[in-house]
Amino acid sequence: MTEATAASTIKKTIDVTQKKIQKTPQWLMRFLIWRERHIKEKTFVMILAFVVGLLCGFAALVLKWLIHFIAGQLTGHASINEGNYIYLIYPVIGLVLAGLFVRYIVRDNISHGVTRVLYAISQNKSRLKPHNMYSSLIASSITIGCGGSVGAEGPIVYTGAAVGSNLGQLFRMSPRVLMILVGCGAAAGIAGIFKAPIAGLLFTLEVLMLDLTAVSVMPLLIASITGATVAYVFTGYNVEFDFTQSELFLTQRIPFVIALGVFCGLVSLYFTKVMNMMENFFRKRLGTPLRRTIVGGSILAVLVFLFPPLYGEGYGAINGLLDGDTSSIVNGSIFYSDGHNAWFILGFIGMIVLLKGFATSATNGGGGVGGTFAPSLYVGCMAGFFFAFLANHLGLGLDLSTKNFALMGMAGVMAGVMHAPLMAIFLTAEMTGGYSLFLPLLIVSTISYVTIKFFEPYSIYTMRLAQRGELITHHKDKAVLTLLKMDSVIETDFLPVRPEMNLKEMVDVISRSHRNLFPVIDGEGKLLGIVLLDDIRNIMFRPDLYKRMYVSRFMSMAPARIEVGQTMETVMKVFDDTGAWNLPVVENGKYVGFVSKSKIFNSYRRVLRHYSED
Repeated sequence: MTEATAASTIKKTIDVTQKKIQKTPQWLMRFLIWRERHIKEKTFVMILAFVVGLLCGFAALVLKWLIHFIAGQLTGHASINEGNYIYLIYPVIGLVLAGLFVRYIVRDNISHGVTRVLYAISQNKSRLKPHNMYSSLIASSITIGCGGSVGAEGPIVYTGAAVGSNLGQLFRMSPRVLMILVGCGAAAGIAGIFKAPIAGLLFTLEVLMLDLTAVSVMPLLIASITGATVAYVFTGYNVEFDFTQSELFLTQRIPFVIALGVFCGLVSLYFTKVMNMMENFFRKRLGTPLRRTIVGGSILAVLVFLFPPLYGEGYGAINGLLDGDTSSIVNGSIFYSDGHNAWFILGFIGMIVLLKGFATSATNGGGGVGGTFAPSLYVGCMAGFFFAFLANHLGLGLDLSTKNFALMGMAGVMAGVMHAPLMAIFLTAEMTGGYSLFLPLLIVSTISYVTIKFFEPYSIYTMRLAQRGELITHHKDKAVLTLLKMDSVIETDFLPVRPEMNLKEMVDVISRSHRNLFPVIDGEGKLLGIVLLDDIRNIMFRPDLYKRMYVSRFMSMAPARIEVGQTMETVMKVFDDTGAWNLPVVENGKYVGFVSKSKIFNSYRRVLRHYSED
């Protein structure tokens, strides 16, 4: 990066800024000026949070209605007491339609919505594209309504975050405020689709990893409450899943609750590994979209045909188990006649636990759009029921309530898959009304989270970004380093020298420089070494050596080299390992510039102050 390139980049940035100002409508410019004079930023952020909550609440209603409408039209006449061959067709149609919509209308990758929100926060200054406000909503409703075995919660988070981001961009809010508004949209989306305002707030803190500060807490609460209120107003004051605790929880069952926590942690680990394995399979082994659709659609269709509870979100199966109706799990399958055999039911549910991850990844890999939020709830409910049912039939102890353990399993697997125990506890309690089981929910979620942390340090959402060093975390130092960009700390005002230059020519270069460090490069611009002023101070004033000493004689090797594209966390580790104060930056061996600790520290303080202002 030369000085001319840097100047060109600055000019382009100024030109883009000027064009944005010129494109801003006059009425908006007048409003922005009026707002700046009359409404404080904190107050305006809360107003925007309310608007975001309102819009996201309605978006959640539309998404749920579309899914139920499509699914009702397609499966309303399906047989209960025999297999339905339509399950071999509808999921494939859904993947094809969703894939065509994404490929030819949206023309952008909108899968893994929560991961993309995390990426926008950490790497794109919380900016999301306008089409994200509706594209995930449409694609996921087609996918899920036609039988895709995914959830609507990831898409509604993506939609809500995009609403917050674009509303903030419209009113020219700073990146710090955009980050808060993205969190508000995600929180409102979760609150609206589950009627769970506390869970929406906790989602942004544990999954999106926004800091809970005086600036962020009120907007997040306002957005969450507003989103949930919209859902309550239009759908009634009822919970998402019907759960009535017919059996009291006894302290004698706590050892079984602890064992369930460990079991849920292991199930979470299995689900996460299956999802990653299948994702790599679709991305690396199946090159073209057509091949991915054929393979994904075939896997999904066969699994849904054999196990109809895998159709869509699967909330009907969850409601059946929470209501104590175990035989309904085989409705619409070719195994309907075995629905009264207890051991067959146990095996059927066990297979669903094992295969849900394959069905979910086949849906996304085949071109569908959906999240892993609902699948983790679904697997948790099945796993909790399986655990209690097996313990009862093996006579291992007290008669365990399968309903209660199914509810606890929902919280346990969600806590493990998402690495979000608090959100899992409150979400499960809010959407079922199961507050009387709060203690066992706490135990199961905590133990499940601790169990999976032994094997997997990142959640299913964050591991992709963590592998690339692009993840913001609650660790303040790492979060700020993630926000720093290499381009912003590279210094290019070091004068280069060549190995064939003599000491006289070297002294001439020193006289023109205000640095005490000089990169040594060859004719192709490759870095060969460095010259430190302190190393030649004792000979630079000896004219008798001017013609006899050459740079190649007194240059030294740099303690380390920084490659363009390395993360700032890696760069700081190199500084710590070498003890250096300045290190050269190269790209494919060619010299680019230097990074210094002082420059990084100054940038660190600036970013930390910008994103931590209250």
